Amino acid sequence: MSEELAVQEKKELVDAEERTVPAKYYVPAADIYETESALSVVLEMPGVKKEDITVDLDRNVLQVEGRIEFSNYENTDAVYTEYNIGHFVRSFSIGSAVDPENIGATVKDGILTLTLHKKKEVRPRRIAVN
Repeated sequence: MSEELAVQEKKELVDAEERTVPAKYYVPAADIYETESALSVVLEMPGVKKEDITVDLDRNVLQVEGRIEFSNYENTDAVYTEYNIGHFVRSFSIGSAVDPENIGATVKDGILTLTLHKKKEVRPRRIAVN
């Protein structure tokens, strides 16, 4: 089976909420991986600096927001672009298996990785046979 590479269209956030910052918001592409001890959520947020990312957990909803500094793009004349410049926002519902006190976040080269550790009581374990 072969898969061809294709440009993924950037999805603009369609939200009923009003934002305090008058700008476009986009939904970052995300991949989610599971291990025995954690879930890893990997989000693409190109152009967003570490200090411009917020990760909040409220009522079992994990919200991630990345803000672009628009002044970096002033007085530039793009020759070619594949996506518009804008902020990023995405929310995830967190299940009861995730330990809300043990969530980590790292960013490198525009890739934000969230590590959601599972509660110890829901992790798989091997039972000894006597």
